[in-house]
Amino acid sequence: MKVTIIGLGLIGGSMAIALRKSGMATSLLGIDLSPAHAAKAVQLGIVDRMISENELSQSDLVIISIPVDACCVLLPTVLNLISPTAVVMDMGSTKNLICKTIAAHPNRQQFVAAHPIAGTEFSGPEAAFFGLFEGKTNIVCERGKSSSYALGVAQKVFDSVGLKTIFMEPEEHDKHVAYVSHLSHVSSFLLGQTVLDIENDEKNIFDLAGSGFASTVRLAKSSPDMWAPIFEQNAEYLSQALLEYIMHLQKFQYFLQKRDTKELHKIMTKANDIKRILKN
Repeated sequence: MKVTIIGLGLIGGSMAIALRKSGMATSLLGIDLSPAHAAKAVQLGIVDRMISENELSQSDLVIISIPVDACCVLLPTVLNLISPTAVVMDMGSTKNLICKTIAAHPNRQQFVAAHPIAGTEFSGPEAAFFGLFEGKTNIVCERGKSSSYALGVAQKVFDSVGLKTIFMEPEEHDKHVAYVSHLSHVSSFLLGQTVLDIENDEKNIFDLAGSGFASTVRLAKSSPDMWAPIFEQNAEYLSQALLEYIMHLQKFQYFLQKRDTKELHKIMTKANDIKRILKN
């Protein structure tokens, strides 16, 4: 299968590596706006060579792994350029606007809207590695609008890289990821900013930063180029998640100021129940 990856960062690059190792991809081609990323992806052997959009008609499978705002712009063009038997997938962290963008496209049935929930705080081709998707959850939206052939090809891809696939509608997807993914990134970005602001006056604060701080603020090292469009596209659900999060913070602050250890203990004990869901 001839596969083209558009966007050769962590997700796109790791997908290319996994498809090569699985044997699904007999030829791996790449497209990336960054000349540096393009050159590095070829140098690292992530793809065989770079191509232009005009060569997309030669591909059996096109995987789009770029910021979600850019995906909304590019996706209709990709669907215009592919062959009648090709399949297109995206890897975006929001799904509602992407699906609406191509809802009336004549080649809609050749598209599979996917979101593999996998990643690290690093970006670029150098961040890509084999095994990123192993055991992770993948969400496919609007499966009823994709052809059985497109879904079959996509499922073979997901299986070959170790993803466990579930199905949702776009709005349901965006609402859920606002709480379990997007909110945690906002929290990490703003915790990092809070500590950096303090660090301007307290020069030794990072000498005290232990593993708890490092793990909590890890996501603040993620790419703003990727996350700002995600936040914008999911603003409605993310704003609601933030409102509820802020209410919990204010409640905690209230009992803290009252030195009410009993109520603080209750809040933390209730939060401990997350262990029931996240067993690892």
